[in-house]
Amino acid sequence: MTNIKQDKSFKFKELDEEGMGSLEAISSAPQFNEWMYQTISKNFKGQTLEIGSGIGNISEHFIKRDKKIMLTDIRKNYCNYLRREWSKNDSVLGVEEVDIVDPDFDTKYQHHLEKYDAVFALNVVEHIKDDALAIKNCKKLLKQGGRLVILVPAYQFLYNEFDKALEHYKRYNRKELLDLFHQADFQIERSLYFNFIGIFGWYVSGNILKKKVIPTGQMKLYNSLVPIFKIIDKVLLNKIGLSVIVEGVKK
Repeated sequence: MTNIKQDKSFKFKELDEEGMGSLEAISSAPQFNEWMYQTISKNFKGQTLEIGSGIGNISEHFIKRDKKIMLTDIRKNYCNYLRREWSKNDSVLGVEEVDIVDPDFDTKYQHHLEKYDAVFALNVVEHIKDDALAIKNCKKLLKQGGRLVILVPAYQFLYNEFDKALEHYKRYNRKELLDLFHQADFQIERSLYFNFIGIFGWYVSGNILKKKVIPTGQMKLYNSLVPIFKIIDKVLLNKIGLSVIVEGVKK
């Protein structure tokens, strides 16, 4: 994958610098991204739409398995990057700028309504003030019986310099995320915490070292230990973690 920072066709100021740095750090952790993919997509079938594709860290795992996926992001430059990297791939249904809380959502994205078997958003909803509207609009994209998976950062007490730099409104506990799904009248399929060990790295880097971007070196080290961390999550029965995940089905 091309290093977007080094690509002069992208105006760096139009990208969120901290977000870009973190996305590139995460892109250097393929085992971690595979773990996240396996966790969020275990029940997916048919056509999928991703809200907030970024530079394709998770999208790539769908594409390499020939799973049909629509890529979206609110930022034009990310979408341009995704088009160049993936638009010629037969698994990619398209790349489009989508604002999940656009005031004219129903009209602007009418061609996407009730079209998808699965929709997911990873580390997106925490950026949106009206998170309830975001979940309700995600539901509109689903066929009846379609699945929505949302992953957000967990525990407000972990809110630190990373969160501020990334413009997170908040962090969530499981009940808070479940409440959003209940408000949108989803049938809950599962809810769990994810990535227990990540709590320690997040706290040290963001609270103690006051960093604003996930360190690439830290992410690479973490990546090498993912097989162990997966076992730890299983031992803890996904009762605690850096992120919280909820999956619901449209009734």
